[in-house]
Amino acid sequence: MIPSIKFIPSKKLVGLSLTMSFADNKTAELWRSFMPRRKEITNAISNDLYSLQVYSENFFSQFNPTTEFTKWALVEVTDFNEVPEGMQMFTLPEGQYAVFNYKGSSAKGAEVMGYILQEWLPQSGYQLDNRPHFEVLGEKYKNNSDESEEEIWIPIR
Repeated sequence: MIPSIKFIPSKKLVGLSLTMSFADNKTAELWRSFMPRRKEITNAISNDLYSLQVYSENFFSQFNPTTEFTKWALVEVTDFNEVPEGMQMFTLPEGQYAVFNYKGSSAKGAEVMGYILQEWLPQSGYQLDNRPHFEVLGEKYKNNSDESEEEIWIPIR
C-alpha cells in the first residue's frame, strides 16, 4: 500500500465516544449506539462516517494492548449550532496525513496498522504526529466484508 500525502484543514465533527483499549475493544458497542442516532445530525456535510482514535503521545512507542484510548464514531458537520442531545463535538485539527486506501475486512486491521507503523513509516522519512488517527468510511464501506473499502488517515510530520 502506497499512501497519498494530504494536508487537511480543521474539521468539525459530531458523534459519540468511548474509552477502550485494544485488549478491551468496544468498537462494536460504540457503533451500535451511534448508527441508530446518526440521522439526528441534521447538518452533516456528507454520508461519510469517521472512525477516529485519540491516543496518548507515547501510545505506540510504549505499546501495551491494555493502554486506554478514546474512540469516536462521527460525521462531519457544517457547524456546532445543532448538536443532538447526548452527542459530543470534536474539532479535528489541521495537519498532514498519510492516506492509505484499504480494501478488505476490518478483521485485518491489526495487520494493516502493523505494516503502516512498523514498515511504511520508518522508511517514509516522516514521523508519527500526535494528532488523531481516523478512518473515513464512505459509500464503498461494507462492515466485515472482504469487498469493503475505506481510507486510513495517519497523522505525520
